[in-house]
Amino acid sequence: MPVQTLPAAEALQQLDTFDTVIDARSEDEFALDHLSGATNWPTLDNAERIAIGTLYKQVNAFEAKKRGAAIAARNISAHIEREVIAKPRGWKPLVYCWRGGNRSGSLATVLGAIGFPVTLVEGGYKAWRAALVDDLPRLAQRLRYRVVCGPTGSGKTRLLHALAAQGAQVLDLEALANHRSSVLGHIPGLPQPSQKRFDSLVWEALRHLDTARAVYVEAESKKVGNVRVPDALIDAMRASACLDLQLPDAQRVALLLEDYDFFVKDPLHFCQRLEALSELRGYETVQAWQHKVMAGEIPIVVLALLQQHYDPMYAASIQRNFKQYAQAEPAVLPNRCEKAMVQLAQALIAGENTPVPSTPARA
Repeated sequence: MPVQTLPAAEALQQLDTFDTVIDARSEDEFALDHLSGATNWPTLDNAERIAIGTLYKQVNAFEAKKRGAAIAARNISAHIEREVIAKPRGWKPLVYCWRGGNRSGSLATVLGAIGFPVTLVEGGYKAWRAALVDDLPRLAQRLRYRVVCGPTGSGKTRLLHALAAQGAQVLDLEALANHRSSVLGHIPGLPQPSQKRFDSLVWEALRHLDTARAVYVEAESKKVGNVRVPDALIDAMRASACLDLQLPDAQRVALLLEDYDFFVKDPLHFCQRLEALSELRGYETVQAWQHKVMAGEIPIVVLALLQQHYDPMYAASIQRNFKQYAQAEPAVLPNRCEKAMVQLAQALIAGENTPVPSTPARA
């Protein structure tokens, strides 16, 4: 069966019509970013790709192509033995590599020769990436957002989780970015995705959201850790209706000590992270905080961080960037308990177009 080709922009819109999306690139290329739901069948793995590239440069293209073809044939054979033997005749794979060239073409040719209706992404990942970037503004601008604002430690992420558990539509950018969106927001042992991967994750999340329903999203700056929120999305968020989440200071400190328990368990790591604030807050202030941390007075340091660093900066940023924040409805939590979060989430969902009540829950 002949191999069909599909322009990347059309593949973007028809992605869900394929049974399997196959990335024929190497493992490292796949890890950097890939099509949504793709599985990795390297035609050349990391080491093989380097070896063939070296041969290409140091000897000549003809010798590199011969050796590459031999390796690719073995790898494609292994993929077929492992993944394809049990597939039915009507199995519809979508295949791509970096630019839709030799690696994906070789795999697609073999699958087509078997008799499968295989489709090749025209232009490969490079074209897909360009089409995805072009499509992000359309997806971002078609939705109606309710932006959850509130100072650090007020429970914004916990409220998003409660909203999702109650059936609301939620866009959790910090979860997609593997970061808690502050100087101290790096999560130990959990690396952030590449910018390209983050864009793909945002696109995947946006395309599944219902335009008829509100989307709850936390107020974010343009960057979440090291990745940048797509411009069209941040612009749409900043023009949207806001909720002002409020929680007593003592509860905010307790919540942060729970959510950032790794700082409590590793005071030295906490002190190292505080170094990043030295220029902003002064070396003497940061050193004083570090001494208190090492003395076990972490709650005192957290409260000082909130009152002296995070709250002033957050207030200035939110008022400057979110156009409707001045009209934000207050959403007051008496405490950080799950019951209070659930009750507020239920009230928000029930009255998405009406003022937000405070919740009466007590721990």
